[in-house]
Amino acid sequence: MGESSQDVTVVALLADPDAPTEIAQRLARVLPDRLADESGQGRRFDVEVVSEPFTAGTEDLSTLTRRIMDRRRAEHWDVVVALTDLPLHSHGHKLVVDLCHGDGVALLSLPSLGGLRLQRRALRAVEKVVLSLAPPRPTGAGEPPQQQPLGRFASRLAPIRPGQVGEEESADLRYVVSGPRGYLRVLGGMVRANRPWRLVPGLSKALAAALATGAVATVNSTIWTLATSLSTPRLVIATVGSVALMIGWLIVDAELWHRSAVGSPEERKRTTLYNASTIMTVGIGVVVCYAGLLAVNLVWALFILNDKVFTSTTRTPLTATEYWTLSWFVASTATVGGALGSGLESDEAIRAAAYSKREQERRRLVEDDGDQRGT
Repeated sequence: MGESSQDVTVVALLADPDAPTEIAQRLARVLPDRLADESGQGRRFDVEVVSEPFTAGTEDLSTLTRRIMDRRRAEHWDVVVALTDLPLHSHGHKLVVDLCHGDGVALLSLPSLGGLRLQRRALRAVEKVVLSLAPPRPTGAGEPPQQQPLGRFASRLAPIRPGQVGEEESADLRYVVSGPRGYLRVLGGMVRANRPWRLVPGLSKALAAALATGAVATVNSTIWTLATSLSTPRLVIATVGSVALMIGWLIVDAELWHRSAVGSPEERKRTTLYNASTIMTVGIGVVVCYAGLLAVNLVWALFILNDKVFTSTTRTPLTATEYWTLSWFVASTATVGGALGSGLESDEAIRAAAYSKREQERRRLVEDDGDQRGT
């Protein structure tokens, strides 16, 4: 690992497309000053962001490490920190970060940092990794770089610990998460990387169909009678059922369910994580849409319903409780109508909720790039 004569260390953040690239770009704005302050001795850092699908086609750590090393040699960077939103595994545990001090490279799996305060955690982790790979004081001419401990880059309660490194592997330092808390941490990080808030615009067709269904149902006297006769437990069941139906329909319709082609325990764990994150991501989007639909139905009911007509039909006074109950029931009914009437098979926002679909996009990018170079 070389340093320029101007005492500037060139750091490259090699990031997968989409969320990792956006995180890397934000990190690049603050990292140079933070690294200079931490390292001292007047050292300066130049941080570059390179967005490319370096994880395309594989999740094997050795293969990914070789790809990162090849990019570093080709570009003559001093340090490379690769960021990916894929959950990587090592010896039965979920990887947080791999470091290779001899080659000045590191691989950071963002989902292992969890779903909360991801930007801050990523900044802390990348800062510690760079300082470990580029220690303030050189080890001397002709001497290989010495392994530097990362120090604490996560809270003391985080389930992060040093991991096993095989003799044939390039890494010399590894951190992993394990146990049920580690699994939940990675799952939360995967859902965060999927950015479920972006699903709401992607559900616009289903939401439009549900709004149309709700508008008609709100003025239907049969719906009035049913709503006033339903108890709270039945309304809850209707809500859970309609939301579950919507989630299942979107996953099936957009072909988001990931199926393992290999029957190994490692692949089964990975498939379970993929599908669990997809269900949670789509579920968050559907729940947000349901809440919006409920609010719109309530406003529509307040505007359109006539208390005398409602009372004469249902023999129940039109009070605040009836407004709420009717809007609640109509939201569940309209959600079912929106699920059955949606045509989301071509909606890329929904398909981006599955890691398997993003992996296919990465492969397509690499194939297109290869075709362009061959022409």
